Amino acid sequence: MHPFDLGVSVEPLGPGVLRGEIDKSWWIERGPNGGYLASLILSGMTTEVDAVRILRSLTVHYMARPSEGGCEIHVSVERVARSMTFVSGRLMQDGVLLATAQAAFSARRDPTETFADLQMPDVPGPEDIPELPIPEGMMPPFAAHFDYRWALGTFPYSGSDRAVTGGWLRPKGGRALDALILPTFADGWPPAVFSRRTTPALVPTIDLTVHIRGEIEPIDDWVLVRFESRVGAGGFIEEDGHIWARDGRLLAQSRQLALY
Repeated sequence: MHPFDLGVSVEPLGPGVLRGEIDKSWWIERGPNGGYLASLILSGMTTEVDAVRILRSLTVHYMARPSEGGCEIHVSVERVARSMTFVSGRLMQDGVLLATAQAAFSARRDPTETFADLQMPDVPGPEDIPELPIPEGMMPPFAAHFDYRWALGTFPYSGSDRAVTGGWLRPKGGRALDALILPTFADGWPPAVFSRRTTPALVPTIDLTVHIRGEIEPIDDWVLVRFESRVGAGGFIEEDGHIWARDGRLLAQSRQLALY
């Protein structure tokens, strides 16, 4: 089993309650990566949804920092409609509420009108970008699970006048794309605001929303990610993200609010 799937695997404990294991290899500094936690909660939520319904929206609020080890995911199906299913989830550890989540799943729909004014950036393919040596301590532990090819914006702590970053991303060891891993991708790149800074900082996530926008083919391939922050105010910063398949299809959009 791929390390990602091991890290988000769950087993039933009873009706609507599942057990998971928070893996230390997904740590940032003081706790686990928020995208990984979102995928872990989503893993539990999908067990309560008809497999033919597709994830469309996931929002997670992070309330407390987890510890390494066992956890519980409490799942409630809030409503099952003709074409939509709404589910809530709660991540618990030792009786403490760590995070809450809301997700919407839908049946496949025949679009009457489609458009995409948002286009994938024109960058070299991942095979044409050399892997950069990353100095020890520059990337958090969870980054060891991914291959990175920088293609957009500037590097962390370069003092840029814009907070834009991105490039090609994929799990190490080969792992097919699906909706479960997209929340981890949405928080798997160094924060865009690091490009503006010249010294390290912590930007813990308050909430993360991921919208699935395209059909996801289960193939093992790179995705192109782009992240941008445009406002830092009142001690908080936002980050907008986009995830494209190699063929230019927009797979997901994300937004998160973080302490700054």
